[in-house]
Amino acid sequence: MKAHVANLINAIVLIIMGLWGYFETSSNTAFIPVGFGVALLFLTGGVKNENKIIAHIAVVLTLLILLAMLGMRLPKALDAGGMSLVRTIVPIVTGIVAMVAFVKSFIDARKARTAG
Repeated sequence: MKAHVANLINAIVLIIMGLWGYFETSSNTAFIPVGFGVALLFLTGGVKNENKIIAHIAVVLTLLILLAMLGMRLPKALDAGGMSLVRTIVPIVTGIVAMVAFVKSFIDARKARTAG
């Protein structure tokens, strides 16, 4: 999967799951993944154009939200179960897929630079 596609999917999932969480719980902290998703959405064009700086910013944002989901949100979701767990697991999976796609694209870019 291309890095910009993985980033776009991750951004959309963060927005949807965050909004879903807000409407279900009315907790303002549910807007945190929405904010990260919007930021990643705006960075998608730069990632697609292989802008190094924008791609690295997207990686840092993806890593931050992924670590927050794993470290803070997942334990609470495991206790709560149900749809709360779904709203946590789905963004974690898309975040991991996005990170793998970013790392693969960075490796491919490095190989292309050294070969060319």
